[in-house]
Amino acid sequence: MDTIDQTAMKQGEAEKDGSAPVVAVVDLHKSFGSQNVLNGISLAVGRGETLAVLGRSGTGKSVLLRLIIGLEKPDSGSVRIHGQDIADLALDQMGEIRKKMGFLFQHAALYDSLTVEQNVAFPLLHHKKEMSKSERGDRVEELLAEVGMESALAKMPSDISGGMQKRVGLARALALEPDILLLDEPTAGLDPISSGEIDDLILKLQQEHHTASIVVTHDLHSAKTVADRLALLNEGDIVIQGTFEELQESDIEFVREFLKHS
Repeated sequence: MDTIDQTAMKQGEAEKDGSAPVVAVVDLHKSFGSQNVLNGISLAVGRGETLAVLGRSGTGKSVLLRLIIGLEKPDSGSVRIHGQDIADLALDQMGEIRKKMGFLFQHAALYDSLTVEQNVAFPLLHHKKEMSKSERGDRVEELLAEVGMESALAKMPSDISGGMQKRVGLARALALEPDILLLDEPTAGLDPISSGEIDDLILKLQQEHHTASIVVTHDLHSAKTVADRLALLNEGDIVIQGTFEELQESDIEFVREFLKHS
């Protein structure tokens, strides 16, 4: 039995006994025209675990996130959220699943015309309509306090630094109390001090919320700081998965070169 079949069997058994991974990707293939982006990758992330997906630009890291959140459909293979294959879900069903996902975009993606407070309140306005204005305000203040941005309620995104924007983006990602957190290049474009602060914040939030987290990054230092396990992608294939120590011990040439130059 090959590795993919073994993975699928283990996940099937886990689903039956209630211990399935929160996110499971099995034999995932994705192409755009003649360009193969993912060549049958398999990953699984459990509750309270952080997986960092590493690789050079153009290796399919961000496409993987888009497949997990349902913005792209795989050519074959499956993405399972809490054991449910999302490939053929109706739009309203996918919408319900996305409510349990928090997403931090690479450039924070805050709305320029909204204040910090309004940005964080945005998902609550759309998905928690039963909340009163007072309850919503309290929740926004609580979220901003979690990320150390409670004093920036009335500021516009253009008035705060890139690192602060990432903090606000994390607060917004946590607004609906997700059990899955997807982080796309959380330290990209930040200076070393700001990057370290974001890493510390991700660790703090992970300890407090116990989400299943996937961090896509090219920042090896950040990955080994925040992640329990790392997966290294190259040309659409996962070259290796394991702890940072296991990657260090690998005799695969690409792994050794990646660690040397990262």
